[in-house]
Amino acid sequence: MENYVKTLIDKDVRMDNRKSEEYRSPVKLEYDVSTKAEGSAKAIIGTTEVIAGVKLKVGQPYSDNPDEGTLITTAEFLPLSSPEFLPGPPKEDAIELARIIDRGIRESKMIDMKKLCIKEGELVWTLFLDIYTINDGGNLIDAAALAALAALKAAVLPKLEDDQVVYGEFTKNKLPLTITPVTSTIIKVGDKLMVDPSTQEEEAMEARLSIGVSEKGNVHAMQLGGNGGMRNEDVDNAISIAKKTTNILRKVLK
Repeated sequence: MENYVKTLIDKDVRMDNRKSEEYRSPVKLEYDVSTKAEGSAKAIIGTTEVIAGVKLKVGQPYSDNPDEGTLITTAEFLPLSSPEFLPGPPKEDAIELARIIDRGIRESKMIDMKKLCIKEGELVWTLFLDIYTINDGGNLIDAAALAALAALKAAVLPKLEDDQVVYGEFTKNKLPLTITPVTSTIIKVGDKLMVDPSTQEEEAMEARLSIGVSEKGNVHAMQLGGNGGMRNEDVDNAISIAKKTTNILRKVLK
C-alpha cells in the first residue's frame, strides 16, 4: 500500500482525489460534548474525530512564575479509535501530540496566564487540557489542535468561594484569550507537499510539519515529525500553504 500511495502522489493523484491543499469533508466542530468539563468540543475532519475538554482547578503557581496560572496538556489514544492503539500509559505518539498542542498554545501566548493569578505566589488557576482520540482516519494533530482551541474558547471559569472551586456553579467569565492560533499539518511524500493526510498517506510520508498560525497570519509554532527531513524551500512552501489552509479550519470556530 505504501508504494502504491507513493506512486499515485508522484503523479499528483491522491487516493481520494483531493487536491494537495484540500482538507477532507466535513470539517466541523461540536461544542459542549461533555457535561463534566468547564469547556469541551469535538473536532471532525473527514473520518477523524477528536474530543478535547478543559477542567479548571486552583493550586500553587510555579516558583519561577508566581503571578501566572498553569497549563497541563495530556493526550490519550483510545483503543476504540484505531486497532493500532493499545490500552495502558500514553505511548510516544500520544506524548508527542500533547506536546505539539501545548507548544502551539504556549508559544503563541494565546492565554493571558497573568490573568489566571488569584493571589500572587499563593493561588492560581490551573488549566487541565485533556485530548482523546475517537476515530483515527489520519491527521490527528490538526483535529486535536482544533478541538483544543474550541474547548478553550468555550470554557467558563467556575465559581470560587473561600479559595475553593464550587463545581457545578459557573461565573460569566471566559478564559483570558488573546489570539487564536490554528494548526495546519503539511506532509512530504517524495517531492510533494500536501495537507490533511489520511492514515495511508501518513504511512508513506517522509516528514511532516505542523504549523500554528494566528488570525493575523503570524507563525507562532512549528513542529517537525516523521523519519525524514525537509529542505529550507520545503519549509518555506509549507508555511505558505499553512497560512492559506488554517483559514479553512478557522471558519468553524465560534
